[in-house]
Amino acid sequence: MRSAHQEHCTSRGMLLRALRVLLPALLLAVAFAAFATESVDADSVSQPPDWVQLFLGLFGGLALFLGGLQLLSEGMTKAAGQTMKVVLGKLTTNRFMGALTGACVTGILNSSTVTTLLVVGFISGGMMTLAQSVGVIMGANIGSTVTAQLLAFDLSAYSLGPVAVGFFMMYTAKQEKVKYYGMMILGIGLVFYGMGLMSTGMTPLRSYEPFLDILKRLENPLAGIVAGALFTAVVQSSAATVGIAIAMASEGLLALPAGIALALGANIGTAVTTAIMGILSSTSTEGVRASVVHVVFNLLGTVIWLPMIWLLVDLAVWISPTSPELEGMRQAAAEVPRQIANANTLFNVINTLLFIGFTTWFARLAEKLVPEHETPVGVIIEPEFLDAGALKAPTAALQQVRLEVGRLGDIALSMLKDLGSAFQTRDLAAFDAIARRDDEVDILEAEILSYMGKIRMNMLTEDESEEFQGLMVATDNLENLADVIETDIVSLVRRAYDIKSITGEETRTMLWGLYDSTVAAVELAVQAIRDNDQEAAASVLLMKDAFREQSEMLLGRKAARLSADDPDYLELVRLQMGLVDHFRRIYTLAKRVAKVALPPVLAQQD
Repeated sequence: MRSAHQEHCTSRGMLLRALRVLLPALLLAVAFAAFATESVDADSVSQPPDWVQLFLGLFGGLALFLGGLQLLSEGMTKAAGQTMKVVLGKLTTNRFMGALTGACVTGILNSSTVTTLLVVGFISGGMMTLAQSVGVIMGANIGSTVTAQLLAFDLSAYSLGPVAVGFFMMYTAKQEKVKYYGMMILGIGLVFYGMGLMSTGMTPLRSYEPFLDILKRLENPLAGIVAGALFTAVVQSSAATVGIAIAMASEGLLALPAGIALALGANIGTAVTTAIMGILSSTSTEGVRASVVHVVFNLLGTVIWLPMIWLLVDLAVWISPTSPELEGMRQAAAEVPRQIANANTLFNVINTLLFIGFTTWFARLAEKLVPEHETPVGVIIEPEFLDAGALKAPTAALQQVRLEVGRLGDIALSMLKDLGSAFQTRDLAAFDAIARRDDEVDILEAEILSYMGKIRMNMLTEDESEEFQGLMVATDNLENLADVIETDIVSLVRRAYDIKSITGEETRTMLWGLYDSTVAAVELAVQAIRDNDQEAAASVLLMKDAFREQSEMLLGRKAARLSADDPDYLELVRLQMGLVDHFRRIYTLAKRVAKVALPPVLAQQD
C-alpha cells in the first residue's frame, strides 16, 4: 500500500506536470483575451486584420490544443497502458487482427507512437515478427484518425466544463486511476477550447484576400501535401495540422480539396519526422525498421491518391452529413470539417485494405533498407533494446528494460553453462574467458540503470513504479550472480588447479547434479524476468527443498572427510564445500530474480 505522503506527491506531481504543460498556453490565451476586446463581424471587415490579436489567438489556441492532446494521451496511456500492452501481445496473431488491434489500441491511447513502441518491444522480444507488426502499424494509422473525428464536432462552447471537471478530479481524487481519468477529461476540454480559440482568431481572415489566395493555392494537391507535411514537422503533431484545417474549415476559409491535401501531408510529415528521430536516437534496429514501414506505407498511399484526390473528395462528401438549409460560406463551415475528418479516415482505411496483403513485402523492404546493427570495433557490448524514443511512454520504456535485463541474464546464464565444459577440460584459459564475460554484464548493468534513471524522470503509475522497482532488483541480483561466477568460482578453480587428489565418482555425480539444478534455476529465473512468466518463477521457488537436500547431502559427505590426514585431499574437500556454497548463493540470487515476476503474496513465501 502507498503511504499518504506518496499519494500526496503523486497528486502534486500530476498537477505540476499539467501546469507545466499548460502555463505557456494559458499565458498566450490570456494575452489573446486582453486584445480581443470586441468581436469582429466577417461581413463588415474591409481592412487588414489585427495581426497581434490574430497570432495570439491562433498560437495561444494551438498551444492549448497541443497541451490538451498531451494530457489526453498521457492520461489514457497511464490509465490503460498495461491493459493495452496485454491486448497487443495477444491479439496480433495474423495481419487482419493486428490491423484491427492496432486501430483500437491507438484510438484508445490517442497515440500511434506508443502503439509502435510497444510493438517494437514485442518484435525485439521474439513475441511478434516484423511482418506481423506491419499490420499493427497500418491499423495504428486508422486509430490516429479518431482525434480528427472528435475535432469535427463543434464543442468549443462547452469545453470549459470538462476543463473544470477534469482539474477537480485530478485535485481531489484519492484513487490513482480517477486522477488519470481527470487528466483525460481536462485534456479533452483543452483540445476543444484551443480549437475554439484558433477558430475565433482566424475569423478576421474571412475577407482578407491575400490569405484567401494562399488557401486557394493549397487546393493544388501537391502544394497542400507539402504544406501539411512541413507544418506537421514543425509542430510534431499530425493531429494539430488536421485540427487547424478543421478550424479553418469551420470558419468557411478552407475548401475540402485543400483540407484533404493538408491531412495527407500530415500523415507523411508525422511518419517522416518520427523516422528521423528514431534513426538519430534509437539503438533498436527493429524500432528503425518499424519507422521505415510507417514512412513507406504513408508515402505509397499518398502517391496512389495524389492523382485521384477528386475521388476521395466525392467519397467524403457522399458519406458525410449535409446542411441543405444553409448556403455559401455558412454551408461550407457546417459541412467541410466533418468531410475532412471522414476523408482522413477513408484514406487510412482504404490504404490499409489495399496493402494488408503485402505485409511480408513491407517487412523485407525494411530489413533491406535497415541492416542489423553491428557493434563497433573496440566496443565490448552495447545495449540492444534501450531505445531513447521509448522514454516518452514509461510503459513501453519499461518493456525495453525488461528485454535488456533478460539479455543481461542470458549472458550470466551462458557464463554458468560454460563452467560445465571448463570443469571437464580443466582449461584455465576457458575459465579466464568466462570471467572476462562479466565485463559485459557490468556494462549492461550500468546502461540499464542509466536508462532507468531517465524513466524515473517521468510520472509513473503505481503499477509502473512496482515494475520499475522489480526490474532494479532483478538487474542487481543478476549482476551479483555473474560476480559470484567471475570472482568466487573462477578463483576457487585456480586454487584447485595444482591439487593432485582426485574427486571420487559418487562425489562427482553429486556435484554435477547440484550444478545442473543451479543451471536450471537460473534458466527459469531469466525466463521469468524476461517474459514476466509467473509459472517459470514459481518453478524456481519449488526447487528450494530439493536443492537444499542436494547441497546438504554433499556438505555432510564432505564434512565427514575433514579428518583425513592427506593435506591435498583436505584442501580438495574445502574447495568442494566452497563450490557447493557458491552454487547455493547462485540459487538464492536466482530465487530473488524469480520473485520479481510473482504477485506479492507468492513472492513473500520463502
